[in-house]
Amino acid sequence: MTREVRRGGNAPTPRAVDVARLAGVSQKTVSRVLNNEQYVSAEVRQRVLDAAGKLGYRLNNAARALASGRNRSIGVVTLGTALYGPASLLMGIERAVRDMGYALRVVNTMEGDPSGIAGAVESLLEQGVDGIVISEPIDEGAELVRADVPVLVYGTPLPFSAPRVVTAGVGSGELAHAATEHLLDLGHATVHHVAGPQRWYAARERLAAWRAALAARGLGEPPVVEGDWSAASGYAAGRRLASDGDVTAVFAANDDMAIGVIRALMEAGRRVPDDVSVVGFDDIPVAAYVTPPLTTVRQPFDAVATGGLRLLVHAIERPDEDLPAAADHPVELVVRASTAPPPRRTPGRGRATSH
Repeated sequence: MTREVRRGGNAPTPRAVDVARLAGVSQKTVSRVLNNEQYVSAEVRQRVLDAAGKLGYRLNNAARALASGRNRSIGVVTLGTALYGPASLLMGIERAVRDMGYALRVVNTMEGDPSGIAGAVESLLEQGVDGIVISEPIDEGAELVRADVPVLVYGTPLPFSAPRVVTAGVGSGELAHAATEHLLDLGHATVHHVAGPQRWYAARERLAAWRAALAARGLGEPPVVEGDWSAASGYAAGRRLASDGDVTAVFAANDDMAIGVIRALMEAGRRVPDDVSVVGFDDIPVAAYVTPPLTTVRQPFDAVATGGLRLLVHAIERPDEDLPAAADHPVELVVRASTAPPPRRTPGRGRATSH
């Protein structure tokens, strides 16, 4: 059975898989040819180029790649979200990419998308990018993702097969540990946690760091309340926590949820910080202006974005050299008025009084 490929006004854009099928090779071989990599015979290379030309597959990109060896473009896979953390990291990545003389290609993924990261990576490879950045990944239960260019992952490393996989962290674990320790150092008997959605690796890191901070003090874990990063989910969590008179300290996995927690506590008559202290995560712009101003930990988005991109560009331009050491980013705890020592207990009654 033969297949005829026609290009009309409404014909779909050809993909790497179409070139591979017409040339009788694998998609990996197509990517190697279009990225001017070694280990491809002259006959196979010509067959792929002929197939790409026949299909009209990204001929300009292919020609530039073959002429220079690089397109000087970097692709970014990011969640299609307006959340402060991912959006701020993406802005930092965009500035860093352009400052380093590369063009930026962005592909958004959505939670629940079955093709997810693998589909986004394939799309970027078809555009001939020289490297790929994975920003704020979530667990999609995906199989091994393959790329023929260096890959930079911000956060938890994913199962990637690539010439080089570079990781750069925003320090979620260290920041969450510092937030929990701040409350314990104030004298609170324990700290309750409002976690982010556990499909997010960043939420898992913050949860694990909270647990580690409690374990280091020999403390047990109160039940975790899981939110979805929104202030509304923090409000719902705060209503649950407000009904427990033993709750005196809460660490929320982001500032939006922390603000929701504070609103719920205050509506229930639990004063912040007199009765309950609350710490957030991110230091969003409004955190300093809510009532009370929110104690939080600040993520160094620009510094992390720039440091990670420098490693990726090094891997692209000097593939045979070892990577330079990654820069350390200090933990920045921003103490405001939402935290204080725990309330005193009335002798014999176990009830709290203000201090």
